[in-house]
Amino acid sequence: MQNINEIEQLIKLISKLPGLGPKSAKRIILKLINSRDELMKPMANSLREVYTNVSRCKYCGSLKSNSLGCNNCDTKNKKFSKICVVESIADQWSIENSNIFQGYFHILGGTLSSSSLKQKEDLLISSLVERVKNEAIEEVIIATSATVEGQTTAHYIKDSLKSTNVKVSKLAQGLPVGGEIESLDDGTLFSAFNNRKSLEDNSD
Repeated sequence: MQNINEIEQLIKLISKLPGLGPKSAKRIILKLINSRDELMKPMANSLREVYTNVSRCKYCGSLKSNSLGCNNCDTKNKKFSKICVVESIADQWSIENSNIFQGYFHILGGTLSSSSLKQKEDLLISSLVERVKNEAIEEVIIATSATVEGQTTAHYIKDSLKSTNVKVSKLAQGLPVGGEIESLDDGTLFSAFNNRKSLEDNSD
């Protein structure tokens, strides 16, 4: 590969994307260079527009248009009674594509560490409590992953919602131990939602 600084920098950046390494990055860059007008220029323009006009909602955690507002939070045309809490926007998209759940989403942006709760301020748990209180929510469905961190986060959310008296449930059967939501197929998600159960305290 020719030692061109601009290309080397682009290889490093593309290699940071999920599922891609230096070899894949080089193939992508060569394709873009060979299709400058058809791919490279439109992609550069789209990336600039997304960077400028799309951001994460500070209230629900979903992606929103800076000009149109957050569609997930908009209550003008929809009145749901359930909120599904997920770790990432990728999880939200997976559940939306399955058409299993009809309701609001709340995207935490990560999980709590199983050994420390120092990260709780980085998540949107406080705004979740606020949403439950302000939007007449009847059930909060916690769809965190079946990892130690996901379970720790689920129980912390349950404790945080105690004062609201809202029903709190957790995805159950069909969700394998250690499984991540975005990697599950529609059938597994369907089973997990239909067989969700109330999240009970494990404390004595």
